Amino acid sequence: MQIGSGANTYEWQDSWAAFPESESAKTGWSHHGVTVTESGQIITYHQGDPTMMVLDPDGSLVRTFPVEVSDAHGITLVNEGGQELLWIADNGRKRHPSVGYDYPAGETRGQVLKMDLEGNVLASLTRPDLDVYREGMYSPTWVAVNEERHCGNGDVWVADGYGQSYVHRYDSSGNYIASINGEEGEAGSFNCPHAIFIDRRSSDQGGSGAELYVADRANGRVQVYDLEGNYKRVFGSDFLTTPSGFVTHGDLLVIAELRARLTVCGKNDEFVCYLGANDQVCDVEGWPNNKDASGNVVATSLLETGKFNSPHGLAVDAQGNLYVAEWLIGGRFIRLGKV
Repeated sequence: MQIGSGANTYEWQDSWAAFPESESAKTGWSHHGVTVTESGQIITYHQGDPTMMVLDPDGSLVRTFPVEVSDAHGITLVNEGGQELLWIADNGRKRHPSVGYDYPAGETRGQVLKMDLEGNVLASLTRPDLDVYREGMYSPTWVAVNEERHCGNGDVWVADGYGQSYVHRYDSSGNYIASINGEEGEAGSFNCPHAIFIDRRSSDQGGSGAELYVADRANGRVQVYDLEGNYKRVFGSDFLTTPSGFVTHGDLLVIAELRARLTVCGKNDEFVCYLGANDQVCDVEGWPNNKDASGNVVATSLLETGKFNSPHGLAVDAQGNLYVAEWLIGGRFIRLGKV
């Protein structure tokens, strides 16, 4: 079926990906990212196992490779000197069916890793030595890179979305530079800066004009900074509820919103339309899953074609097709084919 209208019409496909069936795939709580390589292959993470999966555009599984992470929460593709590499933001813990889909006991071991497309770890970033981490949890959720191929300086930005609601900046060698937390600007402190993204829609060939977008999720807005960490503006409070991830295609900005929709914005970040909006499902007890008669968390029975449940990971390919990984038991991986 089709969703959207006019220039923003898509073919909804929610059974296109040929993931192998297993008990861990059925019971794992999907909470990961997704990205697309320059050749059009889609890279995402398994619902329950520490495994990356590579698919062809037709949805066939090409290969898998193991990774030592709790979850590939944020997956960012970069190109360095002609080589495609991945940055993985691992939030450091994962809900598990053996403990009623709570988090297992023990320390949260958040980490940020750089790896090749075979899973070989090339670098990692050290948590900044800041006062907020004397007792506070570090749980990174996303990475954005000011890539040199786009005339950037190679800086790496890390969102500690589930920890202390900071965004940290490192240089291309992994040395810590500084942090922002929203208090720099008029909008105020971040509350779950879930995703970050470098927007180049308005940049020139020299890279000037690129900006850092911060999905200030629990505040229902997007804060925008320059690439030196200076606050510029805020938008979306009047039409966003839970911004969780970004992609751009042409002049359009598409924002994944955890509360059951995608939001499409124009070149100036103005609201254009919603895709697959399904707000009412978020009010169901146990959302994004359900609860049984005994109050146990169980997989949802409310998934509908053409309506989202909980968009989390978001990617776009060169043709403008969108790939959405939802946050729920068993996962749902949706392809929106550009019409």
